[in-house]
Amino acid sequence: MSTKSPNPREAALEVLTAVREEEAFANLALPKALARSGLDQRDKGLVTELVYGSLRASGELDVVLRACISGRWDKVDAHVLDILRLGVYQVLHLRVPNHAAVDQSVRLAKGKGLFKAVGFINAVMRAVTAQEVSHWESVIAADTGGSVSHPTWIVSEIEQALGQCGGESELADALTAHNEPPRVTYVHLPGFSTPRDDEERTTLSLLGSYAPAGNPGEDPRLVSGHLRVQDEGSQLAALLLSRASLLRAGERLLDMCAGPGGKTAVLAAQALASGASVAAWEIQPHRAALVSQSVAAISDRDPESVSVSVVNAISPPLGNELFDRVLLDAPCSGLGALRRRPEARWRKKHSDLVGLVETQTQLLNSAVTLTKPGGIVAYVTCSPVTAETTDIVRAALAHHPNVEVMDTPLVLEEIVGRAVPGARRGSSVQLWTHRHGTDAMFIQLLRVNETSPR
Repeated sequence: MSTKSPNPREAALEVLTAVREEEAFANLALPKALARSGLDQRDKGLVTELVYGSLRASGELDVVLRACISGRWDKVDAHVLDILRLGVYQVLHLRVPNHAAVDQSVRLAKGKGLFKAVGFINAVMRAVTAQEVSHWESVIAADTGGSVSHPTWIVSEIEQALGQCGGESELADALTAHNEPPRVTYVHLPGFSTPRDDEERTTLSLLGSYAPAGNPGEDPRLVSGHLRVQDEGSQLAALLLSRASLLRAGERLLDMCAGPGGKTAVLAAQALASGASVAAWEIQPHRAALVSQSVAAISDRDPESVSVSVVNAISPPLGNELFDRVLLDAPCSGLGALRRRPEARWRKKHSDLVGLVETQTQLLNSAVTLTKPGGIVAYVTCSPVTAETTDIVRAALAHHPNVEVMDTPLVLEEIVGRAVPGARRGSSVQLWTHRHGTDAMFIQLLRVNETSPR
């Protein structure tokens, strides 16, 4: 009795479905799919290329597909589009022979039970392969005007942000870095876990290590909650707040937009060791549940050390207590994490920034009012976009005369124990993927004074 051979394209399609339907991170969903695929190393490499390649080029692939599908675009099933994108990517970027790309696309549809779509997929793929690759490259360039698989508006925003960081000549490097699959990074919660001797430590974070090859989800330490998957940049954001000065017993920390809880766990573990405590607020109940899961190991040891509540941080309950330190990891465009969500560059629009900036402004104003005199606010975004970063801070300073910036790069150097080249953006820390190997996190520490500083 014969058994079905593992198919790398089926494995790639599985990951694309998880990214689309479950909003999974490609760098986490991919290792899981590879671990159960039964594929050899060569085919695993093909799956990786298909997943990351088709996601980061999805906007360009859709230009081609729209040209071939015409007015029926909105009626095309999402699963069918995933198959077509994989097929077109193989034709345009991997130079797979036309007949093979058409045949594999049809086989994928049949394997997924999409028999009614087989004729449609065959017709679309034949329309694509009827033209030379150079033709489609011209069509893509005329439609997107982008660069290195990025829409024009994102290129412009990154270029402007680089200009504030002395990186005017680094645009191509910054864009290219978004197209490289990120390594999976662990954060070891203080007092609960430390990296093993055989694990490679992260460059900047004192709590980080790189996950070994394979499926990180199978690491038993993750099940215990003693370590978590978290980018090094996010680790540094939590460390900058908690270690800007000595954390003392009795201090109260607030994580204003806590979901899904990665930074909360770092803060709570450090608070537990110092006799401090953390309040975690999250406006969405399902994300608040994720925060509770992320801090379970800490709350099991001391239930008083961390509390999780469903709260709208823009308009918190009247008479709420004030906090010694407040972390505001604000909702943002996420353009600093495009290597983790390579498809996001084509789903986001420049017009999205208007609503985000309004929310960020309101949240930072709230953070200041929730902070005790002498306390610290950490304003954080996973985005280098000027409107979401330095502009927000500038507006807050104008609105709150009792707030002053802290030299955040200097605090970072004190924590890391050495200089961190390329991380200064005025008084803020701006991490870059191409410079530091992290997500492009923006971090500004603010001191809230009792009266206006002289």
